[in-house]
This record gives sequence, structure tokens and C-alpha cells, in this order.
Amino acid sequence: MAVWIQAQQLQGDALHQMQSLYGQHFPIEVRHYLSQWIEGQLWDAIDLENPQEELKAKRLLDSLIQELQKKAEHQVGEDGFLLKIKLGHYASQLKSTYDRCPLELVRCIKHILYTEQRLVREATNSSSPVGSLMDSMSQKYHQINQAFEELRVLTQDTENDLRKLQHNQEYFIIQYQESLRIQAQLSSLATLPPADRQLREPSLLSKRATVEAWLTREANTLQKYRLGLAEKHQKTLALLRKQQTVILDDELIQWKRRQQLAGNGGPPEGGLDILQSWCEKLAETIWQNRQQIRRAEHLRQQLPIPGPIEELLTELNSTITDIISTLVTSTFIIEKQPPQVLKTQTKFAATVRLLVGGKLNVHMNPPQVKATIISEQQAKALLKNENTRKRKVIQD
Repeated sequence: MAVWIQAQQLQGDALHQMQSLYGQHFPIEVRHYLSQWIEGQLWDAIDLENPQEELKAKRLLDSLIQELQKKAEHQVGEDGFLLKIKLGHYASQLKSTYDRCPLELVRCIKHILYTEQRLVREATNSSSPVGSLMDSMSQKYHQINQAFEELRVLTQDTENDLRKLQHNQEYFIIQYQESLRIQAQLSSLATLPPADRQLREPSLLSKRATVEAWLTREANTLQKYRLGLAEKHQKTLALLRKQQTVILDDELIQWKRRQQLAGNGGPPEGGLDILQSWCEKLAETIWQNRQQIRRAEHLRQQLPIPGPIEELLTELNSTITDIISTLVTSTFIIEKQPPQVLKTQTKFAATVRLLVGGKLNVHMNPPQVKATIISEQQAKALLKNENTRKRKVIQD
């Protein structure tokens, strides 16, 4: 049975997860009307990490657009007319979004198909003894990786929206400068003879009215774009914080516990390289979103429009800074602990590691780190101090 037919039978949270896969980046209507064609393509045959595969991806994009256009042309009747317009719009939208980056379309559809197959499989196996025996560790890692993929898609979506906002704002500024030029021409008419002024003034007044009406409409549109982008960033940051909590408060704490047990004769703790890869992915995604928020703030400063966007951007900046601060302070760990029992006059080795150092380019300006062994009482006092101290904001 086709995956799409099974996906439409999902219920509850599984149905909600399936629906959340779609949006402006890939409308659910395209998935519905081209389901057979989409599932018949060899998406997995394209290596997303190989730029030379872009030509194959471009062919698939062109074929997808052609299939949409054909589907639109075959619509008849009153309802068919509306669907024809909608599918034609989606064809133009997908071409505009992915024409310069066709590999992103392949990545997007592979993610959609993979997630749908997983949701259908989980729904099918939920009452099966085999499904209930799924390894919990593999399932947990799978959920973390899925969340990273969702964050990647969300971040790419906001990047596309930001570029569109920037393009529209640049055009707005050009038109605003045109309105100033018209106003200057109107002002200069005072120096002309009355006959010349009467000849030119009506045309300039008409042009000024047209441009000012357009500027008013476009200012409202730009404000909506800004608010929409800020809301998407809020969603991304909420997922980022949730993912960071899972990795730092669950996985990293468990690793530290295994490290303690290993120091007392237990099995090796293991898993640090996986943790580092997750932390680096977090750092990379957080940094990308921070840069996007800063660019959005720059656009707002470049063209101030009254509204709630200033407060929203301030809140987003505060949130992303707090997330970065937590990540950096929580990922500085003791990789190799000293022996649990120390004898006097005995040398030992200990190693510290910053799990996000690679992504923050710490090696370009390596800091000096001093580690000191303290007593249990000193450790408790330090912890109490840390809990009551206000976290210092990370500066650039």
C-alpha cells in the first residue's frame, strides 16, 4: 500500500507530527496530488553531500514542477478552476524556493518520506510484541536525530524568509527614495512660471499619490513578514531549548554518572564522541539562528516601522543568548577524572574538554584553563554560589 494512503489514516499525535512536516517550504497539497509520482522517484540515489549531484536534483525539481503543471491543466469545473490556480501557484513557489538549491528539495522530500514511513511503521507495530521490544537506546538516539533534522528544516525555512524580507525591504527603500524625489520636484515647481507649474503639477501629484499608497500597503506587508519571521524563530528556539535539555540534562548527566561508576571499578563510560557531535550540532544551529535574529534586527533598524517587532526581537535575542550561555557553561567537562582515592605526593593526570570548542573556533584563540582540586565543603559552597549568582551574558 502507498505510504501516503497509510499516512492519511494516522491518528492523534502521529497525525499531528505528519501534518507538521508540511508548510510553505513544501505544501501538503503537492504531496497529496503527486503522491504516486513522489513515491516513485529515486530520492535516496542522490548524495546530498556531493555538490556534483545538484544536476540530478535539478532534473527532479523540473520534473516535479512539470507534473504539478500537468495536474493543474487537467482540472475542470468550478472546484477544478480554484485547484488549477492553487497548483499553478505551488509550481511557481517551489521553483522560486529551490531553483538555486535543488538539493534542499531532495533533502526536504527525503525527510518527509522517511518520517511518514516511521510514523506508519510505529502505528502498525504499536500493538505488536516485536515493536514493544525496540531497543530504547536506539529509539532515543533516533528521536534526537529526528529533532536535529526538524531544526535544520526550520532554520532553512527562516533563512529563506529572511532573504525574501530583505529583498522586499530593499525594493521598499528604492520606492521611498522615489517618493522623496517626486516631493523634491513638486517643491521646485514654485520657482517655475505659473503656466509650466500648472502643466507639470497634476502629473507629479498623481505619481506621489500612487507611490505613497503603495508604500503604505507595503509597510503593512513588511510588518507582517517581520512578525511571521519572529514567530517562526520563537518556534525554533523552543525546539532548540527542548533539544538542549534532552542532551545536557539527560544524556550528559547520565554520561557523568557512568564516569563516576567507571572510576569505582564499573564499565567504561563511553559515548562521549556522540555527545560531542550532538553538542556541536546544537552550537551550529544556535549560531545560525542567532545570526538570523541579528540580521532581522539590522533590517528593523535600517527601516523602523512602528509595531511590536522591536519587543519580540529583544526577547528573541535574550532567549538565544541564554541558550548559548547554557550550552557553553554546561559542555566544559572533565574528560578524564583523577583517581577517586589520592595518596599524598602522588602525580596523576586529568583532562578537560569543551564539547563545543570546534564549532566556536576556540582553537583560533585558545584560552588558558586552570583546574583546581577542592574539598567537598568547598564544592558545596561553590554550587550554592553558582545557583544564586545571575548568569553572565556572553558577549561577542
